Amino acid sequence: MSPKTVVITGGSSGIGRAAAEMFARRGDTVYDLSRHDAGTPGVLHMDADVTRPETLCAAMETIAAVQGRIDVLICCAGMGVSGAAECIAEPDLHRQFDVNLYGTIHAVRAVLPHMRTQKSGSILCVSSVAAVYAIPFQAFYSASKAAVNAFADALRTEVQPFGIRVCAVMPGDIATGFTAARCKTTAGSDIYPCADAAVAKMEQDEKNGMSPERVAAQLIRLADKKFLAPLYTVGGSYRFLVFLRRLFPGALASKIVGQMYR
Repeated sequence: MSPKTVVITGGSSGIGRAAAEMFARRGDTVYDLSRHDAGTPGVLHMDADVTRPETLCAAMETIAAVQGRIDVLICCAGMGVSGAAECIAEPDLHRQFDVNLYGTIHAVRAVLPHMRTQKSGSILCVSSVAAVYAIPFQAFYSASKAAVNAFADALRTEVQPFGIRVCAVMPGDIATGFTAARCKTTAGSDIYPCADAAVAKMEQDEKNGMSPERVAAQLIRLADKKFLAPLYTVGGSYRFLVFLRRLFPGALASKIVGQMYR
């Protein structure tokens, strides 16, 4: 298979960095678009901020001019906000969507002119199982990832005539620095006494979660596929849970998740 030009937002840490390393090792040309250079061997870093679309457009223009094409875009940049939905500060609420949802949208809009011109390309949007099982005290994170799923699903139909493939990828719990970097608020703990315990349980699940390399391996497989389904779940147990979600009445699924995080 011919080497690809791969662009990864958030490629300096977590799933993005694991994917960047894996693509680079197999001989692809990999660009990490993020605010910090991780110095990953074999990976080309370009300063960009997904909340500033002009930086993404400039980076995509440079990459397309140098490489002649962009074969794969992986939208990995993300952050988490936890706490009672009623009490999370307005700036934190907006940043959650600015990075997870609008950051994905900005990256996609920056790359589409180049993929349309070459009439090919793959766009992989990293979402979360939390998009399907909305997690209490992580309401805005779950909402942002559910919106990513809907965006990717609609986009795939729009760009299919140009030979562009799109999907969303939903990992379950992953052991990365994402957990420590989460923006947490304890405001409202007196009103919602189970909030702190729920967040602690969620973070423990993440620390015991799968490796980011497992998700990266799935991203490589999808980047090489000729046809993509709208949605992929990473991890056998998580695939089973997502399947069950289709069968559960909504109230039952909500009750089960609520009991898990009490």
